[in-house]
Amino acid sequence: MRCPEDFGVADSELTEIVVPNTLRDAKTPEERILQDLQRNGYDEQAIFAIKLALEEALTNAVKHGNQNDPNRQLTIRFLVQPRQVVIAIRDEGVGFTPELLPDPTADENLELPNGRGIMLMFAYMTRIRFNDAGNEVWMLKDLDEDG
Repeated sequence: MRCPEDFGVADSELTEIVVPNTLRDAKTPEERILQDLQRNGYDEQAIFAIKLALEEALTNAVKHGNQNDPNRQLTIRFLVQPRQVVIAIRDEGVGFTPELLPDPTADENLELPNGRGIMLMFAYMTRIRFNDAGNEVWMLKDLDEDG
């Protein structure tokens, strides 16, 4: 898990937490990140945006990536700074190709129960990157770039 160069953060700066593949266990790193956001003075709107993107990414990793398999794990890496947060989530699944996801806003997909999570991640974060395998997502929220 290497941080994308355009995120401007060294791998050595990131905290890493490995948890069992359950939504309950995924709350541990989520709570830690949310505490760090509050400690660094993020406002409610920014915290909401980051929390929503984080929860979508964690849910996708548990359910779609690791197929709800309790024998698999999630790896979460993150760094919270006063104006920037970097979060990475990796599952042990086979991955996917983001470009092949159907557009959830297309008329034929509007009533489908899934497909909006990644769209929300892109909407609320400054940058999103996936590794080549598609089993790792990197998210950047940069308050200076977002205005």
